[in-house]
Amino acid sequence: MTSDSLLRDTAELGGRCPSAPSATTVDIVIPVRNEERDLGPSVRRLHAFLRDQFPFSARITIADNASDDGTWPLALVLAAELDGVRAVRLERPGRGGALRSVWSGSDAAIVAYMDVDLSTDLNALLPLLAPLLSGHSDVAIGTRLGRGARVIRGPRREVISRCYNVLLHAALGTGFTDAQCGFKAVRADAARVLLPLITDTGWFFDTELLVLAERAGLRIAEVPVDWIDDSDSRVRLLATAVADLRGIVRLGSGLARGTIRVPVLGDPSPRGLAGRGERSAPRGGLAGQLARFAVVGVASTVAYVLLFLLLRGGLGAQGANAVSLLVTAVANTAINRRVTFGIRGRAQAGRHQVRGLIAFGIGLAMTSGALAVLHHADPRPGRFTEISVLVAANLLATIVRFGLFRSWVFRGGSHHLNRKSQ
Repeated sequence: MTSDSLLRDTAELGGRCPSAPSATTVDIVIPVRNEERDLGPSVRRLHAFLRDQFPFSARITIADNASDDGTWPLALVLAAELDGVRAVRLERPGRGGALRSVWSGSDAAIVAYMDVDLSTDLNALLPLLAPLLSGHSDVAIGTRLGRGARVIRGPRREVISRCYNVLLHAALGTGFTDAQCGFKAVRADAARVLLPLITDTGWFFDTELLVLAERAGLRIAEVPVDWIDDSDSRVRLLATAVADLRGIVRLGSGLARGTIRVPVLGDPSPRGLAGRGERSAPRGGLAGQLARFAVVGVASTVAYVLLFLLLRGGLGAQGANAVSLLVTAVANTAINRRVTFGIRGRAQAGRHQVRGLIAFGIGLAMTSGALAVLHHADPRPGRFTEISVLVAANLLATIVRFGLFRSWVFRGGSHHLNRKSQ
């Protein structure tokens, strides 16, 4: 589908009322791959909940993406046994690809999905769908990070999740709180316009869907959920984190360059996009900039150290250093852009982040070099020694970064501001 045809399709959305009624109100997709242990109990539990407590017509679609165990035969048994359950087989793995395929062909007014482990309390299903059924919102997501959510999971996953969403907010200006909770619903008419724009077929699918929906001006409702983490989760944290970082870079650069065109489907100024082009004058000259930069730097260093200590055991010193520095560097660039140098809005935000990542690369080289020298001198240094060396290297890198921010990364921001205010 071309960009022009996508723009023509926006006329179909019109107002915010749901599209014409279909035989099925909501199609709940459960994407699975090699989940024969959880599939049967979870589908039966969800089926019983929908039959006994859900007041609207609903269908459960089991989307098997390339399972090579007993998942697919079990899905066929469940589809034959339970009314309102169907099974779809896809030959390629990828949760995002499975969702895009099933959602695109669904006849329901609302398409949704939830993880097979049913980590989210099913009592949140009706609150999730209510904003879509009423016409108030276009997308609804469960959030484990919003006020009112009750979550049981390990500290490592909690910190990684929060850091990921902070990174999204800093790099792409998002307004939603939890991109990756496996509990989402979308109006089918909006989904039909957005799905052809999404290229990821894996775990980044959720993030890409939400970013594009927000850029399109669609309303995203967030529902705090009760969540109990699955201790036997198949998600590989490191591989998923790397793929997500690549997705952020791809999506951010595409939006900044204009190669990803998002049609306007609703309010052009939703949360997360407000203040487009707004700029404020920097305060206090060089002394004021140094003071604000120092405060941001201290906060970033504290966040970096905490994240490094959390990831050190699983990723090793160099891996933890790289991930921690990347997360804090992107957030540092976004905060300094607004607070230290008085530049707001989306104008040249992508360019500033790209230049900030180059400055990050210099800092990474300095801290990685310091780690390498330390480990060469002492193959098994104490954690305090390791942190001390990294903090010292980060301080030096911070000085270099300030010079780059002032002379190159944000160069022209004040001049552009002055011309705009005249």
